[in-house]
Amino acid sequence: MKPSRPSGVARALAAAPANPADLVRSELLAVENKLTRLLDSNEALIGEICHYLVDGSGKRLRPLFIMLAFRSCGGPDEKVEDAIDAAIALELIHSATLLHDDIIDGGVLRRGKPSAFARYGFAPSLVAGDFLFCRAFELCGRFEERLVRVAAQACIQLTEGEVMEGRMRQNATAMLDDYLGVIERKTASLFAAGGRVAADLAGADAATIAAMDKLGRTFGLAFQMVDDLLDVIGPEEKIGKPVGSDLRAGVLSLPVVLACGDRGAASGDFRPGAALEGAAFDRALAIMRDPALIDRGRALAMAQIDAAHKLLRSLKPSPYRDALASLIDEQIERDF
Repeated sequence: MKPSRPSGVARALAAAPANPADLVRSELLAVENKLTRLLDSNEALIGEICHYLVDGSGKRLRPLFIMLAFRSCGGPDEKVEDAIDAAIALELIHSATLLHDDIIDGGVLRRGKPSAFARYGFAPSLVAGDFLFCRAFELCGRFEERLVRVAAQACIQLTEGEVMEGRMRQNATAMLDDYLGVIERKTASLFAAGGRVAADLAGADAATIAAMDKLGRTFGLAFQMVDDLLDVIGPEEKIGKPVGSDLRAGVLSLPVVLACGDRGAASGDFRPGAALEGAAFDRALAIMRDPALIDRGRALAMAQIDAAHKLLRSLKPSPYRDALASLIDEQIERDF
């Protein structure tokens, strides 16, 4: 059943709201309702883990991005259910990667509470992640082959990015290009897939589909860069995990590669891929919190935001495009 809401034409006559989600509120509610049902399993433990991770948590940034992209490309009401299912599928994939990431990293805190890995253990969390991947492709099965291929390619890039990130933990010479290669695969690939699928479902031409793929990629890169900066700035209650978690785990993050390009960091304080504790961790964190370093990181993220806005200008003006522009800007403004 289609969600009850004003028609796309009626909404296009309204001014874009301050909250980017307001224009697609009913679609996001439909996403939430169906997503919740898909978390259920015949095995109670699987369903419990999936609900523990997904219910009422996260910002649903990917579904919001997809629904605004779909409407910004002129997506019609009769195709909105397709866009909703695509948004759910990509959110399921994202949720599966969170479970697997915490297993790989030994993460004990996720979104301000014990991670599923910490609460349920290795094997149940691994199986629950597999379950979410299967649910995603069960949902994708009704789409045309080219759209399923987009989702599959994003998953391939996610797995390659995970292995690349692990390899960088052993590479003392890893630098900015290596970091960008990791986050383009681990984070930006799913946003790129969302932009491409949203435009395709909206009936956009090939040039617009390609532009929305690039827009999703730039959006994802900016999002991850800002996330990495917030990891060293904190505070814990806002970022939902201990400050400096990536640094402690030896994850190749933006502050690490920027600091390792500075003379002070190169003198032996730390190196890329090194897990730190105690006094060494405190020294490294102080280096990465240098306002000049944070400003350089923000400038790199801002370059991606600017690129996203240039791509967005290729779309026809509409409140949906304005809301998507606001969502893009929000990424650079988070808690700085």
